[in-house]
Amino acid sequence: MSVSIAVVNLKNMTVPSEKPLMLRELLFCPVLTWVCQELSDRGVERFFIICDEAWREDAVSAVAGFDGAQVFTDLANALCSAEGDVLVIPSAVLPVDAFAASPLYVADAAALCKSGDAAQRPDGSRESEISFLPVRSALELQRAMPLCRDCIVQRHTAGGVTIIDPANTYIDPRCVIGEGVTVLPGTILRGKTVIGRGCEIGPNSMIRDCTVGEYTTVNASQLNESRVGNHTTVGPFTYVRPKCVIGDHCRVGDFVEVKNSVIGNGTKISHLTYVGDSDVGEKVNFGCGTVTTNYDGHRKFRCTIGDNVFLGCNTNLVAPVTVGDGAYTAAGSTVTEDVPADALAIAREKQTNKPGWAASFRKGWEKK
Repeated sequence: MSVSIAVVNLKNMTVPSEKPLMLRELLFCPVLTWVCQELSDRGVERFFIICDEAWREDAVSAVAGFDGAQVFTDLANALCSAEGDVLVIPSAVLPVDAFAASPLYVADAAALCKSGDAAQRPDGSRESEISFLPVRSALELQRAMPLCRDCIVQRHTAGGVTIIDPANTYIDPRCVIGEGVTVLPGTILRGKTVIGRGCEIGPNSMIRDCTVGEYTTVNASQLNESRVGNHTTVGPFTYVRPKCVIGDHCRVGDFVEVKNSVIGNGTKISHLTYVGDSDVGEKVNFGCGTVTTNYDGHRKFRCTIGDNVFLGCNTNLVAPVTVGDGAYTAAGSTVTEDVPADALAIAREKQTNKPGWAASFRKGWEKK
């Protein structure tokens, strides 16, 4: 497209007390963000957003990812230095193709600036090559959701993605999905999520603002604001909280929670484990029930776990504590001091057996 400047008018789209339709979310994304993304893909470099002062902050947030976007409360101020043709979006639209009645038009910047109102087409304007779907109310926005969802699905399937059940899959328009990915039913991809090629995502998984490497599986799990490497398996029933980095060839299994931690390549956290505020090396084995106890009620502390460490089942690592490379912890240990490399840490009371105690206990109950 030859036009490199777009004006998006958010004024007069709703009554003053209501948020403009294009600042509302559809499939987890502000409509304005989606519109700017679509226009950017078609060659538009600069965006002038016109809105009332009450919604300025929301508009700035919606276009924060676009270097050429500016928000104004007045059309004349926005176009005072612009020249040439401008693509105008005078009212609320969705960036899906419309067969007729698209409100978009192209006008000369000077003529538009003189008119002072993007909703009124100046003399000499012409129809736009781009045809977007107009929406006039929150109800129409809601009704258009299946159409928008299908549009996003078609875009990804055209790029080599297999979506098993499109009607039961929800993908944010900002998401990027690589070739050869299979998306299973019940999957929700939100925000600026990037899925590498060859992955299998789902069923019943939600991934928000994450980067997932190539040939990785995420099954029935939730991932948030984190990065997962290549050839890694996550789930089922894994909860990855923000600020995590999980390496390549890792296994993060069922009922595992990871928070604000770095997990090295080849590490296995198979089940029933909490890893919080920790720096974990490569090829570490977490036994079932391992917990990093990172919070004392007032402050958070970090654990450091070296490479090739073996943590026995039901180990508690009381942060701040460091476990050296190649060390072992005995099952059931509560570790409160650093463990040297290649050492075995045993932190539990010695077992004591009392012969006959159980039989005597039962007899006491039988007499009552």
